[in-house]
Amino acid sequence: MEKTIEGFVCVEGGVCAAKGFSANGLNCGLNPVKEKNDLGLIFSESLCSAAAVYTQNKVKGAPILVTKKNLAATGNKARGVIVNSKNANTCNADGVEKAEKMCSLAAEALNIDPEEMIVASTGVIGQILPIEPIASHIKELAAGLSPKHHDRAANAIMTTDTFPKEVAVEFSIGKTVCRLGGMAKGSGMIHPNMATTLNFITTDAAVSPRMLQKALSEIVKVTYNCLSIDGDTSTNDMVCLMANGLAGNEEISEEGPDYETLKRALYAVMMTMTRMLAKDGEGASKLLECTCSGAPDLDTAIIVAKSVIRSPLFKCAMFGEDANWGRILCAIGYAEAEFDIEKVSVTLASDKGQVHVCENGAGVEFSEEKAKEVLGEDEIQILIDLHQGDASAKAWGCDLTYDYVKINGDYRS
Repeated sequence: MEKTIEGFVCVEGGVCAAKGFSANGLNCGLNPVKEKNDLGLIFSESLCSAAAVYTQNKVKGAPILVTKKNLAATGNKARGVIVNSKNANTCNADGVEKAEKMCSLAAEALNIDPEEMIVASTGVIGQILPIEPIASHIKELAAGLSPKHHDRAANAIMTTDTFPKEVAVEFSIGKTVCRLGGMAKGSGMIHPNMATTLNFITTDAAVSPRMLQKALSEIVKVTYNCLSIDGDTSTNDMVCLMANGLAGNEEISEEGPDYETLKRALYAVMMTMTRMLAKDGEGASKLLECTCSGAPDLDTAIIVAKSVIRSPLFKCAMFGEDANWGRILCAIGYAEAEFDIEKVSVTLASDKGQVHVCENGAGVEFSEEKAKEVLGEDEIQILIDLHQGDASAKAWGCDLTYDYVKINGDYRS
């Protein structure tokens, strides 16, 4: 039976599922663990419309500054992505120079202009990025480009991730079959406002740069921006979307049914990767999904759901499998939105069933034994109903465990 996401059929290939895209990854020596790739490359046969959203942290990694400059110079067009892990190339005097050098090295190997490259880095902040390992391996990296090597690129961007994050779907624009796929990394330091971590998405649909950026910005708001692992917003967060048009559809240049289909496919991929990021939070043992319904508007629903997901006390309670619903109501209460708390209801759910714990802003009797069973699963849903409108939104996160402290107490080693 075919696997589907939001009504779209899943396909293999990640960032290489769409026509004309190839990728590769290898270990160039930035990471002393030779089995772990630390340099990745994505390439399109033809020039792409490109869109990007970046971290709102005041401290921005040099790769973000260079990517912004490159996209501005090309009118939001790109051919490829060069990315490294282990070193964030951030807060360094020579950071921009090194990021530009990565672009020129990749461009020379690919025989394109440096401005047609998107560049990204992830890893430890404040350490000088050695360019020599990248320079000495860039030709090998480019020579190994293949649609089959998407997994190598996905491995190259991982830091404390415990598994690679890839997904792709198939969709139709008119009678034209298109594909859209992506890869993501991120395990800690995730509290985006845009984005979270590093995320690269490709499609063979033909889309104008303006509409591609509009779609990305709209879907980021209800996916990546609704994810919180630990409340920290990284300096290097970036999501990039490239569309090469090789599927052959009529270019999407305005709003309408085709644009809405593109957005739904983009949501399917980005929502799935958001869940993967939440599930793989540093030290996490549970994926938490909070749905706020019955809100007066979308922004209120998002604010309330995110307020619960980012509460350290609530996250600790979920780790302990404790139905401490007061912590949920507390987090709802300090959410910066206008609503009547005395109309709020809360239910905890998982594959083991549901436990209704709050009605009209007050606790109700429930079975602690049943609650323990429900919260014993590795995926937990927190269902909040404000009973004050028709808008709804989801937010994602994970529990807070002892291992999170262990990982981040020794991150640089």
